[in-house]
Amino acid sequence: MPRPAVFAFCALLALPAAAEAPTEDFGAWPPLRDPFPSTGGGGIMIAGYRPVLAGAVCTTDFEAVEPNGTRHRNTVVFEAVPAQGGILCTNGRWRSLTGDASGTTPFRVFIRDGVVRGQPL
Repeated sequence: MPRPAVFAFCALLALPAAAEAPTEDFGAWPPLRDPFPSTGGGGIMIAGYRPVLAGAVCTTDFEAVEPNGTRHRNTVVFEAVPAQGGILCTNGRWRSLTGDASGTTPFRVFIRDGVVRGQPL
């Protein structure tokens, strides 16, 4: 078999595998609970998390509640990415409302048909 034909044959064999690559089904994520455990651990719970779409971002204020009851007021802004007929809120950046702390979060939210779903932890 000439080399171009071998290359084409091998390329065709690779196509089904790429087409079968698993896709995350955001609509299968559970509805967002209030409160839910922080991705940072330590027994911290996240309360009042109600992300809404605002232009090209999703945003919400929320509280991080320590096991001893201490509450920290924060805000988070995500990139809003169209996905699977809804909006995936990803690449979140949070900061405290007092301005003394900030960071990123791996947590993602999916909004479709008025239902807000949180990434399974």
